[in-house]
Amino acid sequence: MENNSKSKSVKPSVVVVGGSSGIGYETCVRLVNRGWEVTNISRTPCNNAKVHNICADVTCGGEAYTAISTAAEKYGLTALVYCAGFSMAAPIEYAKEADYKYLFEVNFFGALKAVQTAIPFMKKRGGKIVLVGSLGGDVPVVFDSFYSCSKAALEMLAREANTELNGYGITATAVLPGGTATNFSFKRKVYPEEENGTYGKSLNRAVAALNNMEQSGMKPSRVAEDICKVLVAEKPPIIKTCGVKNTAARFATRVMPEKVTNYLNGKMYNQ
Repeated sequence: MENNSKSKSVKPSVVVVGGSSGIGYETCVRLVNRGWEVTNISRTPCNNAKVHNICADVTCGGEAYTAISTAAEKYGLTALVYCAGFSMAAPIEYAKEADYKYLFEVNFFGALKAVQTAIPFMKKRGGKIVLVGSLGGDVPVVFDSFYSCSKAALEMLAREANTELNGYGITATAVLPGGTATNFSFKRKVYPEEENGTYGKSLNRAVAALNNMEQSGMKPSRVAEDICKVLVAEKPPIIKTCGVKNTAARFATRVMPEKVTNYLNGKMYNQ
């Protein structure tokens, strides 16, 4: 194998899983411009010429393991950023097993496999792990409950990883954006009305409210800036909420009675 010790010592190196669009793409661009060695791992390439691309499907654990290992062996591994995500609007009652299992494969189990792969490389010199979660992991996204469940799991993974890996100089941070204006809104799998039983109109109202919330929300570049700040911080936070409004909203949900939070959340999604 080629000796890459020189490149490892000169540039910090990051693997971004899901860096072909949205928050992941903006993160790749910013880190490349700051002199990082950046490898994107996704099914489609990042179109920035300075970013290395390895094609892999995160739902196939073997592919993710091979891709991350290849990047780490070639460039070193200073940081891992997991941005891959999938969303589906469906009633709990009628959600198909194949759909919610796929969602968890992308949103959580893919992240878990990425973290497991990165740890042995990071144990040598320390490193930082960033998992892109969501405020929806604290307060459920109406009719997108599986997405919320997976993001809550990511947040807990970051908390636990900090405890287990602290002695090796490895930190983990869950970055929590609120609504963000990306194409993610238009890639969401939405169950058609005929598959939603009595929930059809309620689901459609919730999806419309969610899309509006996202498209009128913060720019993905703003979230990417927060990710970059975490990666260069001497003592990064375990949880990083993006933006003052989102930070205040998350705090409010922790101090308000649960029934009040649930009522306001329903109103936000036109329920």
